[in-house]
Amino acid sequence: MKTFTAKPADVEKKWVVIDAEGAVVGRLAAYIATRLRGKHRPEFTPHVDTGDHVVVINADKVVFTGRKFQDKRYYRHTGHPGGIKETSPRKVLEGRFPERVVEMAVKRMLPKDSSLARGQFTKLRVYAGAEHPHEAQNPEVIDFKSMNTKNARG
Repeated sequence: MKTFTAKPADVEKKWVVIDAEGAVVGRLAAYIATRLRGKHRPEFTPHVDTGDHVVVINADKVVFTGRKFQDKRYYRHTGHPGGIKETSPRKVLEGRFPERVVEMAVKRMLPKDSSLARGQFTKLRVYAGAEHPHEAQNPEVIDFKSMNTKNARG
């Protein structure tokens, strides 16, 4: 028996749309990362990009469980001595780019320091509102919240 290895030319990439309104951030990001990598497919190959294109709408309406909305902290560093900056999910969601909460949650669930992971991350499109410009690709709508009762809050 031979081990099957997917070739990049043989992979059919689908387009999917996920409505993030009321969805729990961590569960949503884990599901999206799995779709981007292609781990939901039987022909998954670790060194080949077999994932789908994912469009997330209503990213500004995601929710956190527990007290994470106030207590969680995101850290970044400017590169200068003493240049550590911190922010909370509340500030990010109420700020100019609320879709970054979902983007960064997914990015942190992909493999690190890899050109393959960077390519997989470019297949993610996140929009704060309900509109998206990808109707021409005929995306499949996935009802993420009905997959499990824990996927949605309030």
